[in-house]
Amino acid sequence: MIDVPASDPWLILLVVVPLLAAPLCVLLRGPAGAWSVATAVSWGVLGIAVKLLGDVLERGTLRYRIGGWDAPWGIEYLLDPVGAFVVVIVAAIGAVVLPYAKSSVEKEVRSDRIYLFYAMVLLCLSGLLGIAVTGDAFNLFVFLEVSSLSSYVLISLGRDRRALTAAFRYLIMGTLGATFYIIGVGLMYQMTGTLNIQDLTTIIPAVADTRTVLAALAFLTVGISLKLALFPLHLWLPNAYTFAPSAVTVFLSATATKVSAYVLLRIFFTVFGQVDLFAHFPLQPVLMAMALAAMFLASLTAIWQQNVKRMLAYSSVAQIGYTVLGISLATEAGLSGAIIHLFNHALMKGAAFMAIGAVVYATGAVTLDRLAGMGKRMPFTMAAFVVAGLGLIGMPLTAGFISKWQLITAALESGYWPLAVLILLSSLLAVIYVWRVVEAAYLRPVPANEAWAATDRVPVGMQVPMWVLAGASVYFGTDASFTLELAHTAARALMGGY
Repeated sequence: MIDVPASDPWLILLVVVPLLAAPLCVLLRGPAGAWSVATAVSWGVLGIAVKLLGDVLERGTLRYRIGGWDAPWGIEYLLDPVGAFVVVIVAAIGAVVLPYAKSSVEKEVRSDRIYLFYAMVLLCLSGLLGIAVTGDAFNLFVFLEVSSLSSYVLISLGRDRRALTAAFRYLIMGTLGATFYIIGVGLMYQMTGTLNIQDLTTIIPAVADTRTVLAALAFLTVGISLKLALFPLHLWLPNAYTFAPSAVTVFLSATATKVSAYVLLRIFFTVFGQVDLFAHFPLQPVLMAMALAAMFLASLTAIWQQNVKRMLAYSSVAQIGYTVLGISLATEAGLSGAIIHLFNHALMKGAAFMAIGAVVYATGAVTLDRLAGMGKRMPFTMAAFVVAGLGLIGMPLTAGFISKWQLITAALESGYWPLAVLILLSSLLAVIYVWRVVEAAYLRPVPANEAWAATDRVPVGMQVPMWVLAGASVYFGTDASFTLELAHTAARALMGGY
């Protein structure tokens, strides 16, 4: 573990810069100024994230003491390969979404609230990054609430009044999740006298069999699962993704659930890393059952949706199932599959939601019947959706194939060959709901009463980020050597103390 001196403040700047830039957007108030600040900050944060990832891979885990106070008396930031990978995912999505958001938000958010959108995005970005770098369990809760509270506001900015209902439902369920998490942290503190994650790792084994710690584990698992939208605790997610502005849906679908999965990994394999949870407690069958239910029931629900954003929302619930399935295997291969799927799903789902957001921008269409002939009306946009859809299915030469191949390999190595079969079968369900969109866009005639142009009427600022994510899905599906190696490195770091 490398101590980072105060003269090398990149780890703290990763969180502080977007946190301080958020009120600046409020002071500027103008949409153009707020967008410029938010975009510049997001790209600066991406640069810091990439630098820190390089430092972690070269030097090992980084530790920064806040105010120079040693833990556990002081709060420290820790960045290991797992956290560094998540930080890059969040920062990269933020950097890509903000250029896309400029035109999209002008169309979908009231002009007098646009500056609030950018302020909330920066607050959410700061909270998500803080979760990935903090070494303190209570500080993690604080960052969790910073990201959640800003998410509620972002969802409520949609013009459809149902966005308010969706935000309120998310607020209620998110508050329950946060309450469960903080109760779990309180119970651990009662038994250990510390909130520092590294200290908890060493002290927890001595008290792991007590009812208090078992209750803490239960509260933590349920609370994080609510934030993660793990089936059947996913009820907030479909409406939130459906009625939020398109840029918000892109950002949250590609980052928020990924960070929640990271927290679940951190609790199971760091805080309880020296306790063989999966051998002593019935976590594995429970997690596997919930993951498989998500993979199949959410995909089946997606098939029957007419609203494409809602269809993709249920698809996200199913994809969360794949991540949790990898976690439930509790092997290096399984964790590698879960971790790489965090990255790959961010690319695929981000591109898919961007494509639908571009359709909403140009035509206002979001249902299957209004997508008829859209392949001719918006060829570039729908081509990006097809690329993202192939990734969700897990077709070769896409990032989704790498994720599912890694999960299938992990299942076979663990002797769970039925799981490998179920992963393949669940992919067939993805074929059905992706095909419904393709069939409407390419095989149905253009409605006679719909005026249409031969080329996309979408600004370049929306097209380029969309194709960056779609292209990245193909690139990392054809050459996954770096991401797979990074995922294995992260998995080994997690399994090191397990």
